Amino acid sequence: MEYSFYDFLKLIGSLGLFLYGMKIMSEGLQKVAGDRLRSILTAMTSNRVTGVLTGVAVTALIQSSSATTVMVVSFVNAGLLTLAQSITVIMGANIGTTVTAWIISVFGFKVDMASFTLPLIAFALPLIFSKKSTHKSMGEFIFGFSFLFMGLSLLKANAPDLGKNPEMLAFVQNYTDMGFGSVLLFLFIGTLLTMIVQASAATMAITLIMCANGWISYELGAALVLGENIGTTITANLAALTGNTQAKRAALAHLVFNIFGVIWVLLLFTPLTSSVSWFVDNYMFPGSEEVAVSYKLSAFHTLFNICNVCVLIWFVRLIEKTVCFIIPQKEEEEEYRLRYISGGMLSTSELSIVQARKEIHLYAERTQRMFTMVQDLLHTEKDDEFNKIYSRIEKYENISDNMEIEIANYLNEVSEGRLSSESKLQIRSMLRVITEIESIGDSCYNLARTINRQREANVSFSANQYEHIHSMMKMADAALLQMINVVERSVNQIADLNKSHNLENEINNYRNQLKTQNILDVNNKEYNYQAGVYYMDIIAECEKLGDYIVNVVEAQILKEHKPV
Repeated sequence: MEYSFYDFLKLIGSLGLFLYGMKIMSEGLQKVAGDRLRSILTAMTSNRVTGVLTGVAVTALIQSSSATTVMVVSFVNAGLLTLAQSITVIMGANIGTTVTAWIISVFGFKVDMASFTLPLIAFALPLIFSKKSTHKSMGEFIFGFSFLFMGLSLLKANAPDLGKNPEMLAFVQNYTDMGFGSVLLFLFIGTLLTMIVQASAATMAITLIMCANGWISYELGAALVLGENIGTTITANLAALTGNTQAKRAALAHLVFNIFGVIWVLLLFTPLTSSVSWFVDNYMFPGSEEVAVSYKLSAFHTLFNICNVCVLIWFVRLIEKTVCFIIPQKEEEEEYRLRYISGGMLSTSELSIVQARKEIHLYAERTQRMFTMVQDLLHTEKDDEFNKIYSRIEKYENISDNMEIEIANYLNEVSEGRLSSESKLQIRSMLRVITEIESIGDSCYNLARTINRQREANVSFSANQYEHIHSMMKMADAALLQMINVVERSVNQIADLNKSHNLENEINNYRNQLKTQNILDVNNKEYNYQAGVYYMDIIAECEKLGDYIVNVVEAQILKEHKPV
């Protein structure tokens, strides 16, 4: 057989071009429709049919079920979708991915798309160099589309010709005449190949070429397709490795769903493949035998996924209970680590911003919880209880520092991906927000340390001092709650900023008033000088906290109303 190592490298390079084209096409569409995709997925309801249709639409749009499932796992990780909703979207993604097979069957074999790829690239070239981000993203999509079919054409050209090499054909035939054993073997090969390539569309293209060239039978091609449906789940499961429990469950649900489907199809394998073959031969345009086989495989792929969804959509709750049983919830899980974002979710950079925003909201809530602990600490008399709360505040301070670093690192990684200019501005704003939130955590810890020093020095505050501290802390708490509301909402108004400024002005004025009054009270022997020092340290720190709060609100709101 005259098939050199150089020819093998050309085959691998053709596959690489196909995969790169699919990646560029998917990313281009994600950038063009990024916000719309977010709206579609985050607006999911508990309606199963809506969930399935959403999965079909998104996957058909971005031409990658792996990208959709990773996106869904990310959104479950971010708490934007429930586990049940994610299962229905993943079901739809399985149907949506069959569109790729039909595109390859109709255009890849019937029409010589390779002859159109260079003119398409020429058309996309001006778009790539456009200053408008939407045009640039559309240019990337056309480039990706062209590379995909260029790669498919080169795959067909560089694949070894088994027909002219009987010794290699005989080797393959050793594994094609084992009856149902051959079906199981090729199912395993399809699973393994898709796990390695991490793209079922690429494996589907290889399968279509093998069947179209007559290297394997249609039935064994169908077995490869079944294996590809199991293998494609590896991407989401890899992405979920660093996710939370719900993300791991969503990824496992994808695997469970596909395995259940493959099991019942294997039980009815011969009748199903025969029915599809009969339908294509009698009711579709068969064309040449090459095209007929590719149509049969595409039809089998579609029938398998549609039937699988129609059967298992009624068992969403059962699948949910199954994965919850396999992956139980751990007590106090993720209390002290990032809950919504992780390094394994960066395959869709444009959509990762949603997760970062959710994590920042949690970060803000944790600092507010920390401030509540400080207020509890002020009135704790028992030593054991005081030490317990103080230790918790110290622990939260460490969490705050770590969260700032981890979120910042995540945002920096996301910013290295393919992002629209608007998303880059959002990331810049988010980095400022987390810096200011970390400063709020520092202020809370400084307040706790001041209270601890006051306790160790056996200094007591007067009733008036306590009353003034309560009033100041109440104002700071109100400002914190307003800040959390602003961080939580994706769209904010200038009125929110004005409200925060008003609260901050109240805090500043009250601090100035208490500062003047403190000097008079110390002179009038209302309390001693040392008590006055600790008292004013607390008041001043609360005022600093108010400054950091208004900085967060400004960073969050101003980038939405004027260029940063």
